[in-house]
Amino acid sequence: MHNLTAAILAGGQSSRMGFNKAFIEIEARPIIERSVKLLKGLFRDVIVIANDVPAYERLDVRVASDLIKGAGSLGGIYTAIFHSGSNHTFVTACDMPYLNADVIGKIISSAGGYDAVVPFIGSELHPMHAIYSKRCLKPIRSMIDEGNFRIKDLFNRIDVRRLVVEDFKGLPAALSVTNVNTREDLSRILKDR
Repeated sequence: MHNLTAAILAGGQSSRMGFNKAFIEIEARPIIERSVKLLKGLFRDVIVIANDVPAYERLDVRVASDLIKGAGSLGGIYTAIFHSGSNHTFVTACDMPYLNADVIGKIISSAGGYDAVVPFIGSELHPMHAIYSKRCLKPIRSMIDEGNFRIKDLFNRIDVRRLVVEDFKGLPAALSVTNVNTREDLSRILKDR
C-alpha cells in the first residue's frame, strides 16, 4: 500500500452524458464503487471531490466539495491536493471504469522530484489519471485567479514528467486511462468488454 492520497474527481456536470457518470454500471457495479475499491487497496487515504456530497457518503471515504466553485477539473485537482495528507496525490476522474493498479503503480514510482507525472497515451495527455505534488497548489491557484482553467496550461508552469506507452511496457495503460464522456463512449466500452 502506498503512503499517499488518491482523489476521485466527481464534481462535473456530466452534461454530455445527461446523468451522473460516476454511477454508470459496468459489469453490474457503478464506476465510482469500482474505483473506490481499487484505490482503497492501493492508497492509505482516498477522497472523493464532489459538490453533491450526500450522493457519495455511502462509499465510506472522505468526501469534500470544491474549494473554488466554477473552476472545473482544475479546481477539483486543487481541492484534492489541498485536502491531501501527503506530498503527492494521485488524481483520477469518476468516469474511468478500468483503472489498473499496476499502471497507477508505475505513475507513482515515476514521481521522483517532479511536480506531476502524467501519462501521454494515444497522442494525448491524461491529466485525470496522474499524480500531483503539493508544489502544484500555488501555480494552480494563480491560474484560477487568472480565469484560466485549462489543465494542460498548468504543465507549462510546473516540472512535469510525461510517461509514454513505452514506459508502461506490458501494462494496460490505454485501458486504464479510458473514460466515459458520451453515450457513444459507453456503448463502445460495453461492446468491447
